[in-house]
Amino acid sequence: MKKALFLFALPIVLAACDSATDKAETTPAAVTPAPPSTVMSESIASLEVSNPSEFARPDALVTLSLNELGVTTGPLQVWEGNNAIPTQLLDNDGDGEPDRLMFLAALDAAAVHNFVIDRSEEELTLPSRTHAEVSIKEGGEWQEQVYVGGTFRNVDQVTTPPQYTDHSEYIRYEGPGIESDKVGYRVYLDWRNGFDIFGKKTADMVLQDVGQDGYDSYHEMSDWGADILKVGQSLGMGGYGAWDGVKTILVSDVAERSATIRSDGPIYSSLDIDYLGWNTGTTVVDMKATLSMQAGSPMVDVNLKTSAPLENLAIGLVAHPGTELIMGDLDITGEAWSYMASFGPQTLFEDNLAMVVLFRKKDLVEQTRDESSYVLIMQPRGTELSYAFGALWSGQPGGIQTREQLDVFLAEEVERRTIPPRIRLKTEAFRALSALGPLEVSTRLAGTEMNRRGDSLAYGGWDVVNANASKWSYTTGLLMQALDDLSLATGDAVFAEYAKRTMDSYLGDDGIIHTYEPEQFNIDQINSGKMLQRLYAKEGDPRYRAAIETLAAQLADHPRTSEGAFWHKQRYPHQLWLDGVYMGMPFWAGVGVMDGDEEKVEEAAREFSIARSHLRDPVSGLYYHAWDEARQQEWADPETGRSRYVWARGLGWYAMALVDILDVIPAENTGLRAPLLAIIPELADSLVQAQDASGVWYQIMDMPDALGNYLEASGSAMFTYFLAKAINRGYLPDTYMEATQKAYAGLVNEFVSVYADGSFHLTNICEVAGLGYGRDGSYRYYMSERVVEDDPKGLAPAIMAGVQVSELFN
Repeated sequence: MKKALFLFALPIVLAACDSATDKAETTPAAVTPAPPSTVMSESIASLEVSNPSEFARPDALVTLSLNELGVTTGPLQVWEGNNAIPTQLLDNDGDGEPDRLMFLAALDAAAVHNFVIDRSEEELTLPSRTHAEVSIKEGGEWQEQVYVGGTFRNVDQVTTPPQYTDHSEYIRYEGPGIESDKVGYRVYLDWRNGFDIFGKKTADMVLQDVGQDGYDSYHEMSDWGADILKVGQSLGMGGYGAWDGVKTILVSDVAERSATIRSDGPIYSSLDIDYLGWNTGTTVVDMKATLSMQAGSPMVDVNLKTSAPLENLAIGLVAHPGTELIMGDLDITGEAWSYMASFGPQTLFEDNLAMVVLFRKKDLVEQTRDESSYVLIMQPRGTELSYAFGALWSGQPGGIQTREQLDVFLAEEVERRTIPPRIRLKTEAFRALSALGPLEVSTRLAGTEMNRRGDSLAYGGWDVVNANASKWSYTTGLLMQALDDLSLATGDAVFAEYAKRTMDSYLGDDGIIHTYEPEQFNIDQINSGKMLQRLYAKEGDPRYRAAIETLAAQLADHPRTSEGAFWHKQRYPHQLWLDGVYMGMPFWAGVGVMDGDEEKVEEAAREFSIARSHLRDPVSGLYYHAWDEARQQEWADPETGRSRYVWARGLGWYAMALVDILDVIPAENTGLRAPLLAIIPELADSLVQAQDASGVWYQIMDMPDALGNYLEASGSAMFTYFLAKAINRGYLPDTYMEATQKAYAGLVNEFVSVYADGSFHLTNICEVAGLGYGRDGSYRYYMSERVVEDDPKGLAPAIMAGVQVSELFN
């Protein structure tokens, strides 16, 4: 009966993909409906796109890989109702075949829009709203450093010959250009490496006509606009270089330069500039710069990739006299966007111009300036840095005239980038899940992640997902525990062997754990010790015991609150976080059992009651994220010391810890177990009350209707694990089975995706959330953290949940 109950609940919700007639009724006024007879019925996906902002986003660019759509090729067309939406296929990897789909969504303020993607081959006449080009002369000849005669022709790629320099009259307007319907830019493909602005008085594409008659014409104001910026020996409009401690070293001393047009489409265009042998003054590297623009935006997105790490990359703006330097908020989370801007009468025609560089706070080292530029010194992530720049000219249609208008634009642009649209995607490939049981889903998720990661998580590896050297971390231990659970459930040793190999790589002699820093007193670093305890119990290897004792030594000296609760980290004084209960307490109890030290077991068990007393809301029964005993943090309520919101994963950590520590505390120790056993049904009732109709839970659990809130995978997986394991262990009665079955069905239906290559993925995971150091604990903060897929904090609990649900229903 249990298995039948599970299978009945798993059918996948894909009604929106069944036929063209199911498309939403929304008809934007600006789009001409296509005749219904032209709409094909071979739908491949449906998606819901929500605008998390109180302002409209008229040209929101939505991009999806064909792989995640479950297909390998086009044609593809996006529809909203019976309206064909501007759609473009992109060859992102340059192999000659499309691999990404892009479309423009006109998102009303705080609105939800529904789209369908099908195989229609609509012959839409889309106006070009972006353009990228590079044009060289042919039919003439070189006379020393000047190309004489000939005519210009657009090409896909050009490498500058050795004699090429500034004003060689070989490349039209001296380099590649890129534009949107808002503004255009050019990059000097010579020793100056200048970034210049073409101010536009029209939304039409103009670059194809600029400079056909030489250099002089585009410096005079015309019907379309003009070159409006004096660049000089500076970073110009958002350029890049290297910082030598005093000034910016431009990308001047280069062995070879080339430009390649990657995409020239109606809604998105991009180009590459390759620099071979750039001498920064301290080293020589190759660098590739990718510049892209989308319709409806003045911004250029830039990705820089160097052949070797370069820690002193500089980006910035020309510093014209009389301009105002404006810096955005830097008291924000690391992945949030901020800006540096200048404003004032700084064009060649002495009218107002705003220039903007946008960046993620995490990447910024310092803001400074040199003689000619406002400079941002940046720290690349490995060998890559991404940022954006843009020009807002008062002379363009609807142009920025005042500082107040600029402030509005900057605030909205930062929000657009920090909090992108919320997307719920369902594909036809997803139907394959309906035939799979939970253990098989967990196996597929685990196999995909192992193939994706390889041995990169081991000591000495490079974590390509997080773009840093792999280190001892709680997420690695969490994933390895999930794989170990799966190995026990399936009997397949490959998962346990992978986990053991990864954990072993960090162990040195005499209890040394490579990259572990005990002096930080960071309770997160304890979590991986639970995997060492498993390995020690299985194998008895003294290396494991030595490493366990190393971690236990941290907790023995760990700072605590007046009631004995462990601080989350030394840099977070007097603070108890729900996260830390999971990270440390099952391990500490295990150390106590191993050592025969009852006091350690008592301390671990007591942490749950302390957390409950300070963090549980008496009305909802849900728990707030953290408590500051000193009541000094900006996020803490001055009376209670509590943070302000119920974050799903925070409570998820606590819930998982509850059922996990009971595996450690001996059954005969009823005095310690009783308070924990009492909390389980109390918490389960509150979770069921907060459960969405979909079966899963929201990022901020008790505010389902708040703007920007979304169904979140990691917390949902943790609650599913908690409920299923509590029933399996007899801590909850069978009356909770319906909610558990609903939770797992929702977990799969909402978050598991199947790609065209057969890989399985978990979507809509909050990447990280914390408090302090730019994280003010506000609702907007919890919305601002990135939403990603396949993060171990969601993937591992999802694998664990599948194991527990499989046991429950079999």
